[in-house]
Amino acid sequence: MRYPATEKLEITKLVEQSHLPAKRTLDQLGIPRRTFYRWNDR
Repeated sequence: MRYPATEKLEITKLVEQSHLPAKRTLDQLGIPRRTFYRWNDR
C-alpha cells in the first residue's frame, strides 16, 4: 500500500510522540519498521 507524503509525515510524528516503543506503535498501525525507517531517512 502506498501512503501519501502527508500521511507519512503524520505517522512519523505519531510514532515519535508516542509513549510506547516505536516497534509497538508501528505494530499497532500495521506498518513495517523497515518502511517507517526508510521514510524517516528521507
